[in-house]
Amino acid sequence: MQLDILDLTDFYASPLGGLARRLIAQKVRSHWRRAEGETLIALGFGTPYLGSYRGEVRRLGALMPAHQGALVWPPSGPVNTVLVDEARLPLADNSVDKLLAIHCLELSEQARPLLREMWRVLAPEGRLLLIVPNRMGVWSRREATPFGHGQPYSRAQLERLLQDVFFTPVTWSNALHAFPLRRPLAIRWAPALERFGARMWPRFSGVILVEARKEVAAPIEAGLASRRAPRVATVQGLVSVPGARRDDGGDDVMGT
Repeated sequence: MQLDILDLTDFYASPLGGLARRLIAQKVRSHWRRAEGETLIALGFGTPYLGSYRGEVRRLGALMPAHQGALVWPPSGPVNTVLVDEARLPLADNSVDKLLAIHCLELSEQARPLLREMWRVLAPEGRLLLIVPNRMGVWSRREATPFGHGQPYSRAQLERLLQDVFFTPVTWSNALHAFPLRRPLAIRWAPALERFGARMWPRFSGVILVEARKEVAAPIEAGLASRRAPRVATVQGLVSVPGARRDDGGDDVMGT
């Protein structure tokens, strides 16, 4: 089953989704503590992890794949989201300093072309932060969460995939060592269990985070022609998409 924007928003509105957001957001900040003056883009469903960077970065945006659908974010002010074809991102070459990909790679049917497109838009020495379900973790086995959908990965698989498309893994981390249980008691004890699990069973985390560097000396594949992006989106108030509607909660939601 393919996840859509409603599945993702419903999950992050739940207590378990709020817990996952907090635990993963802490790890994202541990990788990217500072981003002043940089262009930061999320690909997939990254809006739950962008809020702390608002007002800090030079440009901020969220690209949401067409098969998933999109929401208008933030709820007020300039729109920072746009619906995209993941194989043809509407950004210029070398235009992004930091690219966060979550609920993205594991749901794509074309992992390598997607990563090559990420490579194209990243600036020289730009950084990619991939967050994917861990093949060995419990979260990847529970379809009640978004991390239980798509193709989970091991660290070795990610390393090979990144190197194949001219990224060099720089730092690794893990998150979601607590169990994906919706019971209030489990949610209450999850932070303590997260710390305990990080020490006792780090290989069985729910997600793997890998920060990778774009290699500017990477060879160009034979037969790969340069092309002009059909539409270049600005990332400070990207574009509004026709057909967007505002729900009762104040957020605009685009049709999938």
